[in-house]
Amino acid sequence: MTRHGPRLSVVATLLWASAAAAADATPLRVCADPDNLPYSNQKGEGLENRIAEVIGSELHVPVTYYWWPQQRGFVRRTLGENQCDVLVGIPHDFDPVLTTRAYYRSTYVVVSRESAHLGVQSLDDPALKRLRIGVHIDTPPWGALGERGLMDNVQGYPLMFDYRISDPSRRPAKVLEDVVDGAIDVAIVWGTMAGWYAKQSRAALAIVPVRDVGKIPMSFDISMGVRRSDKALKTRLEAALDHRGAQIQKILAEYGIPVVGKEQ
Repeated sequence: MTRHGPRLSVVATLLWASAAAAADATPLRVCADPDNLPYSNQKGEGLENRIAEVIGSELHVPVTYYWWPQQRGFVRRTLGENQCDVLVGIPHDFDPVLTTRAYYRSTYVVVSRESAHLGVQSLDDPALKRLRIGVHIDTPPWGALGERGLMDNVQGYPLMFDYRISDPSRRPAKVLEDVVDGAIDVAIVWGTMAGWYAKQSRAALAIVPVRDVGKIPMSFDISMGVRRSDKALKTRLEAALDHRGAQIQKILAEYGIPVVGKEQ
């Protein structure tokens, strides 16, 4: 053996081990909407894109995406058909999947122009009887306002958006645009969308968590989801969420997400 033989042998072994490790680094396959900010898009600009990259980094694996519009049938066409393995942001009690521990909790909020000085905090506020209210159809505030007999004041907006066939003017953020433009007085929407939109709005917006505690909840824990059979992946994700919790909270703050406690 030459003088360099042992050293070259060690190097070759290390290179082989590195290549083998890379081959075993199964990507974190994320199911995501290609055009649904603030959550995700194909440019990687969404909140859930950022969080997925943090988790992938913690697990030392690359992140790949399977893109599908987040509409009815989303879980079936993604996890159900084994196109991907992880949903980054879903309600903790979402039955079709196995969920991790929650990594944040947010709430529906009342959004209005700061200049209007409305100060609405509750769906029982008498002011709502004279205001034009924008709400996404079939969401908790939609049902709660109906119970209060306020539907004559409500304008409904679609929440589901399929970039392939939908009118761009009917994106979910349209309800917030109408607050800015004065077409409606208040919007009662999920805090994640409201916080992100307010940070880039041309008008100053007031965002107030809905304070009601009733039979229709207004705040929800958000988790990651996997197939019910993927218990090992759930465990790995929870460990990564624990280790990178502070980093994830920083991302939530950057997007203006209102994070609340259990009392909300």
